[in-house]
Amino acid sequence: MTVHPSLQNSIDAWTHSIDAISELVNPLAESEWNRATECPGWSVRDVVSHVIGLECEMLGDPRPIHPLPRDLFHVTSELSRYMEVQVDVRRCHTAPEMTSELEYTVIRRNRQLRNEKRAPDAKVRWPGGGEVTLEEALTRRAFDTWVHEQDLRRALNQPGNLDSPGASITRDVLLAALPKVVAKDAGAAPHSAVVLDVSGPLEFMRTVRVDADGRGTIDGSVSLGPTVTFTLDWETYVRLACGRVRPEAVSDRLKIEGDQQLAEAILAHFAITP
Repeated sequence: MTVHPSLQNSIDAWTHSIDAISELVNPLAESEWNRATECPGWSVRDVVSHVIGLECEMLGDPRPIHPLPRDLFHVTSELSRYMEVQVDVRRCHTAPEMTSELEYTVIRRNRQLRNEKRAPDAKVRWPGGGEVTLEEALTRRAFDTWVHEQDLRRALNQPGNLDSPGASITRDVLLAALPKVVAKDAGAAPHSAVVLDVSGPLEFMRTVRVDADGRGTIDGSVSLGPTVTFTLDWETYVRLACGRVRPEAVSDRLKIEGDQQLAEAILAHFAITP
């Protein structure tokens, strides 16, 4: 028995992104590891530490016992506190220590994934608590790793891979959350339609429709006379939906047509990552 075919896309996407991260950080000078990213409070080192830490947890490694400083302004919830432990414990690590641990962790994870024989619906522990299916866990890791690859690329001014396998998985994850954002979180009225017109390396158009009962669905068909239309590029969509920037910071890259009040309500709930 080999890896189930439905898991392979996520594994391939994760592999592509984690290899890209390694290539990005291997040649960095010590000072470059301290560059700020768009993740609040996190440097390049911190983002890589987060990636390493979560992969170690997926491997079943014990979590470090490490008290957090009290002055971390960006730690605002139990989940962020949980995630910060793997980051803060590595803040004193040097560049060679970081790249060595990343390389070792990737080797171990690659071996684990190559030998994965569980079914897609097998339950696995998820970092932070609870269980998810193996398929969901691998999708989330592909999504998270690609998003952090892009965090690093922007911090290091090395753009790329905006249309990679991880980008496609990220698009699907973000779009799956959009009906709830529009219908429930923003409270769009029944029978309204919201169009998202995205250009760039990953180009697509989707319409979120709210039915008579206030439930949202999403499809690729064109809507005539939509209530709101958002026109933006793919990278801006990712940055907004992952909470990296506020709408006002990218207003020059975001065109809004239609009901402005609904548009503002949608943008207020647009970020789906903690």
